[in-house]
Amino acid sequence: MSTLRDLAEEHTRLRPADIDHLHRIAGDWQLLSDLSFADLLLWVPVDGEGSFLCVAQVRPTTAPTAYQDDQVGRIVGGPEVAHLEIAYGQGRIWREGDPVWYGDVPARHEAIPVRLRAADGESGEVIAVVGRDTNLSTARTPSQLELNYLTTADDLAQMIADGTFPPPRHPGETTSAPRVGDGLVRLDAGGKVTYASPNAQSAYRRLGYASHLVGEDLAALHRRLANDPLEGTEAANGILAALRGEAPPRREIDARGATMLTRALPLMPAGVPIGALVLVRDITEVRRRDRALITKDATIREIHHRVKNNLQTVAALLRLQARRVAMPEARVALEESVRRVASIALVHETLSMSSDEAVEFDGIVDRVASAATEVAATEVPVGMRRTGSFGVLPAEIATSLVMVLNELLLNAVEHGFPPTGEADEGVPEPAPAPPQPAAGEQPPQVVVSAHRLRKTLHVTVADNGRGLPDGFDADGGAKLGLQIVRALVTGELRGSIELRNGAEGGTEAVLTVPLARPAS
Repeated sequence: MSTLRDLAEEHTRLRPADIDHLHRIAGDWQLLSDLSFADLLLWVPVDGEGSFLCVAQVRPTTAPTAYQDDQVGRIVGGPEVAHLEIAYGQGRIWREGDPVWYGDVPARHEAIPVRLRAADGESGEVIAVVGRDTNLSTARTPSQLELNYLTTADDLAQMIADGTFPPPRHPGETTSAPRVGDGLVRLDAGGKVTYASPNAQSAYRRLGYASHLVGEDLAALHRRLANDPLEGTEAANGILAALRGEAPPRREIDARGATMLTRALPLMPAGVPIGALVLVRDITEVRRRDRALITKDATIREIHHRVKNNLQTVAALLRLQARRVAMPEARVALEESVRRVASIALVHETLSMSSDEAVEFDGIVDRVASAATEVAATEVPVGMRRTGSFGVLPAEIATSLVMVLNELLLNAVEHGFPPTGEADEGVPEPAPAPPQPAAGEQPPQVVVSAHRLRKTLHVTVADNGRGLPDGFDADGGAKLGLQIVRALVTGELRGSIELRNGAEGGTEAVLTVPLARPAS
């Protein structure tokens, strides 16, 4: 199904600012739907057709829906849109008319014009219509709660017609909470409570207020209840701001071990401030879980930090041992182990600074590539570069993949561009001045390429060196580095690797690593 923006751009001439306003309404109109006990449909006029297109729909959580089928994308015209044409053309809320039937469901039609206020605050033009359709199959005498809901819904509907609802969204805020059913408090113009739903009364009782809320000055009550005086003052100022017609950010109040989230909205139909609507939600358990997650996250980062320190200690011990070993083969083996341990430490260092069990892998590859050129025994400088991006990888993939790339990069540098002479004991001779490449020749380089395709990571490590020797057997080789690479790729990473000569010379190692983890 196409999005609101797609439908509006395809079928209407609405400006980007108009479509943004419709998006804000669709992001905040669950509140109006729940207060109205009605479905809301957002209709926009179709160019030159005398018909209307439904670009968004929301169903109430407080009452049965009037529509079992999705209406988004539906174009209607003729007598069926007469009420929409009146609201759109005359710029007023339409409530006349008899109930209509959708299948075997009786429903009441209403139409609310949507205005976008001009930059100077003046009332703007009508850009769309909100259809408010109520299922009448369960009609009965409304309770006090339902009457207050409906009264507040009518005030918000008038504010949509005036262009003053929804209010601007504050940075970082979502539309997930609180909702109507979590707790609702209605205030008069003086800030006194005229109605509080049972859930709202329960939320305040958990904060330590056992009396009835009706008649209380809510701003003063917030000051008294909050443990932190500054927090109480901010919550009270938010209530006062809503009474002045502003839309303050959401506030939290902590008292007696409980936490309550509040959202204050001004009520100003026809531009006249008549009070405020305050939605409240008890989030004590949510905050307890947040604190537990923060503690767990800090513990995990500390573990990664200590693992990194331990690995660096192991690498330092191996490096000290290598300096004391007289046998060249043993010294080389120990130095290779140092590099392998250090590459794993890089992953844990990154994880210790991350907020989840995933790492931005490009920086790790760049550091491993830089280290490979520094330690490799070559007579000519070898350039390293990366193309494409590995992106963010989970820790279990990153740890194995960094070891694989470390081995492949070292092999590419040392075996693709080997020294020309070695001493009898196998120790490299002092290197002469680095030779310069002949005119027209490519300078020695290793290129790491990466791209993602259909939840699979494709990596190529290519050099422009001497290529694979005749009779090279990748599967039967006795080199420890290649044995590590094969074991990690086929085992830990569940992928595949191919070593081959490049089309233009040199060697290519082609890796394919699935990123989706199998189900347990």
